[in-house]
Amino acid sequence: MPETTPARVRPRDAASIVLLRGDGDNPEVLMGRRRKRASFLPNIYVFPGGRVDRHDRVVPEGLDLPRDLKQKLTRRTTQAHATSIAIAALRETHEETGYLLIDRAISDVLDRAPQSAFWHALRQSGGGPDLTSLDYIARALTPTMSHKRFNTRFFLASANNAEGDLIKDGELEDLHWLPLSEAFRLPIVDVTEFVLRQAEQRWRQTSKATHSAPVPFLHYVGMRQRIDHE
Repeated sequence: MPETTPARVRPRDAASIVLLRGDGDNPEVLMGRRRKRASFLPNIYVFPGGRVDRHDRVVPEGLDLPRDLKQKLTRRTTQAHATSIAIAALRETHEETGYLLIDRAISDVLDRAPQSAFWHALRQSGGGPDLTSLDYIARALTPTMSHKRFNTRFFLASANNAEGDLIKDGELEDLHWLPLSEAFRLPIVDVTEFVLRQAEQRWRQTSKATHSAPVPFLHYVGMRQRIDHE
């Protein structure tokens, strides 16, 4: 019988935040190690993040993305889905690190928000999710031959004003802050290194014009890495 080509796995939408803190040219970044029994990237250091879930798709009325963020995210998806992706990034960060990025000026959205652990934590804090803290810096698509695939949007955010206590024993092991320059020495994959460099470059940029530049998109043609822009 002729050999059959395995069907490609459909990528799932995911979101991740590179959390940085400090004021100098070498800020600290928060990273953790995936557990050795993880089905995807075991024993590899990553940023907090994960796939968009059903609660993220329930966007409270009145909650909207900042103009610059909306403009960049909606180049490849709808406005409603773009907001869901940004919410997923903040939710996953809270679940995996314990930190909340809060905007108390939009506390009125809480009454219309889903009944989930993330939104409950926001209600207790008295504020909504701080979408203004997010800077969309990269997108990456897992290679077609992978048994799990993700279409991941990566954001940069300052943790200088984050609230909450760092989780010591959560989904990620050895979750800790370290100088960004030292993060490149951790066991990381090429996508993580690529995003770290984007975050390092963006952190040092002060002009808002550079923040509106096209977002790099890392994907693969066969096994070869390719970078386009969107």
